[in-house]
Amino acid sequence: MAARAEVEQAVRAYLECREAIERGDKTWTDLAPFFTDDAVYIDPAYGRIEGIDAIRTFLDESMRGLEDWRFPIDFVAIEGEHVAVKWTQVLPNGARQSGWTHLVYAGDGRFRYDEDLLNMAHVFEDMKALGWRPGPSHVPPPAHPNRDFSL
Repeated sequence: MAARAEVEQAVRAYLECREAIERGDKTWTDLAPFFTDDAVYIDPAYGRIEGIDAIRTFLDESMRGLEDWRFPIDFVAIEGEHVAVKWTQVLPNGARQSGWTHLVYAGDGRFRYDEDLLNMAHVFEDMKALGWRPGPSHVPPPAHPNRDFSL
């Protein structure tokens, strides 16, 4: 198991990247280097994504049309190799949903697992109230996503 200081350093770099994305200085694909080549990413809408290339594509395609959405981080907790990131999803009309990310540290500043959790019923209610419609470049989730969330 990695030393706590190593995990903290990786988390700090990950959070700095997320903050740069919030400012518009980076894009979501800039998170890809924080994952191992064989990492697993679980998204509540898109399901299980496996491997760095698929994760990079997912980070690009799933966030298209959401450029005016915000995802500020509320707090982080670390226990061994496990990292919990509490964040808020903020839509352009100010609607807010609670979100969580579970990361598992793998070493060398990278994570082998990411599971994002959102109440999708709440998300869809707020999107409907906003009248949000995906733009032409948006790539929708698969009709039958893989729901395996195992490590």
